[in-house]
Amino acid sequence: MITTVIANGKDEYSFIRTLKERSNSGAKDVSDIVRAILDDVKINGDKAVYNYTVKFDGKAPEKVEISSGEIDRIIENCDKDYIETLKKAAANIEDFHKRQVQQSWLTTKDNGVIMGQRVRGLERVGLYVPGGTAAYPSSVLMNAIPAKLAGCKEIVMTTPPSKDGKPNPDIVAAAKIAGVDRIFLMGGAQAVGALAYGTEQVPKVDKIVGPGNIFVATAKKLLYGIVDIDMIAGPSEILIIADKTADPKFLAADLMSQAEHDRLASSILLTDCKPLAESVKSELKRQCAYLERKDIIEESLKNYGAIIVCSDMSQAIDFANELAPEHLEVCCADPMEYVGKLDNAGSVFLGNYSPEPLGDYFAGPNHVLPTSGTARFFSPLSVDSFVKKSSFIYYTEDALKHDAEDIIRFADTEGLTAHANSIKVRFDLD
Repeated sequence: MITTVIANGKDEYSFIRTLKERSNSGAKDVSDIVRAILDDVKINGDKAVYNYTVKFDGKAPEKVEISSGEIDRIIENCDKDYIETLKKAAANIEDFHKRQVQQSWLTTKDNGVIMGQRVRGLERVGLYVPGGTAAYPSSVLMNAIPAKLAGCKEIVMTTPPSKDGKPNPDIVAAAKIAGVDRIFLMGGAQAVGALAYGTEQVPKVDKIVGPGNIFVATAKKLLYGIVDIDMIAGPSEILIIADKTADPKFLAADLMSQAEHDRLASSILLTDCKPLAESVKSELKRQCAYLERKDIIEESLKNYGAIIVCSDMSQAIDFANELAPEHLEVCCADPMEYVGKLDNAGSVFLGNYSPEPLGDYFAGPNHVLPTSGTARFFSPLSVDSFVKKSSFIYYTEDALKHDAEDIIRFADTEGLTAHANSIKVRFDLD
C-alpha cells in the first residue's frame, strides 16, 4: 500500500522528483478549452454562462442569484447542530485572523516631511466554491472571513447548482455566517470568467479566491493580471515527522486523512524509528479497510505516499524543509523543540493531539495553504491577501531643496534627464 524508503541521500530525493512531476500527471492540456470559454463569456456574458451551465451542470437555475429571503429559507432547513458548528468555527477563524489586520500609518520628521502608508481592503472579491463531491463549506469560512476583516466592501460568491438547479444548502449556510454579500449559481471556468470580466448580472471583481478543478485553476491562471488570484493550488499533501514516542494509530489515521482528498494527494511519514515505520504500515492496512474512500486512499498512498526512515531527527528536519509541505505534523516527545527549525511549511501541527483536520475545520489558522513546494516562498491565505497598500509623501520646499543635488545625481546617473529637470526647475538649477 505504501513504500518504505531508507534515507541514503539518494532514494528519498528520487521520491521528491516523483512528487514534483505529479501535478501534471494524467492531466491533459485544457488551456485552449478554457481560453475559448473565457472569450465566450467576455463577449456574450450571461448568455454564455447560461449555455455552459446547462452543458456541464445539467440544468440552469431558475434564478442565477439567490435572494436574501431564499438564503434564509435554505438555512432554516439545515441541521441546527451543523449551524452551531459553523458558528463556532467561524468565531475561531475570526479570532485568529483579526490579529493580522494592519493599520495605516504616517511618520513626521523635524524638517516637515510627512510619509506614510495607507492600507485598505479591496473593493470587491470573488469567491469560487466547488460543488458536487468537492463541496467544502469550511473553505467558504476560510476565504470570506479574512476578506471581511480586511475591509473588502463586497464579497461575491459563485457555486455550481446541483443537477436539479438548486444550491448546496451547506454551502449557502456557510456563506451567510461568513458574511458573503451575494451568491450566484454558476460554476466552472465560465463562473471565473464572469467574476473577472463582469456580466449583466455578475459584478466584476478585483480578486478571485477559492479552490476548483483543473478548468477552474486554469481559468484563474489565464486571468491573472486582469484580476488578482490567491494561488494555483496543486494536489494536497501532508508530511509527518515522528519519533519513537508517537502512536502508530494516530500517524496512520492522519496520513489517510489527507490521502482521501485525491488520487494525486501525497502522504509522507519521516521517522528515525524503523519499528514505528512497520507498525504504521500495519495500521494503514487495518484502518483503511473500513473507510468509505478506501480506493482513493490506497491509490494515493501507493503512488505518492512513503514512509522514509531517517538516520536521526536532524536529517528528518532537513528533508522536511526541502520538501516544503502544505501540512506538517510534528508528533514527537517535545514538538516545540522543532518549531524554530521548520522553515518551509504552509501550516505546522504540533503534538499528538493537533491533527491536520483540526486546522482544516476549526482551530482558526487558514487552511488555504501553499502546495507543491511553494511554501519555500509563499504564505497561507490571510487578511493581507485582501488588502492593497499605497504610500504617500509630503515634502516642504526646504526639505526638497536640501536633497535636490542627490536626486539630480541619481537621475543623471540613470540617464533620465527629465527626472533631473523636474527637480531643477523648482530651484532654477542648471
